[in-house]
Amino acid sequence: MNAKELRDRTQRFAVRVVQFCRTLPGTWEARRIGGQLIDSATSVYGNYRATCRGRSRADFINKIGIVEEEADESLGWLELIGALEMASGSEFDWLLREADELTAIFSASHKTAQANRQRRG
Repeated sequence: MNAKELRDRTQRFAVRVVQFCRTLPGTWEARRIGGQLIDSATSVYGNYRATCRGRSRADFINKIGIVEEEADESLGWLELIGALEMASGSEFDWLLREADELTAIFSASHKTAQANRQRRG
């Protein structure tokens, strides 16, 4: 997967999270958790875009680490929504899988970038 495909994928994830959050119950806790989820999912997209424009190897490593954290946070909020039985269904399942996959992708990328930096000094 190249950078453009991954940028498109993170945008699709952010869009689908926002659309999903519109379907959550109208309770104060669902709005609060949904807002946190929107913040982290849209940060995956925004911070990955910034990562692609990193000015140095150190900048890239720092920014990809932020993307990894935001993807994992998104997964955490989705898991909490599931645990609280605020949502279920195929879209929710897709979001859970996608958040998990994005976390794995960015975690691997972060580790690889750090290892490459150590090898090159």
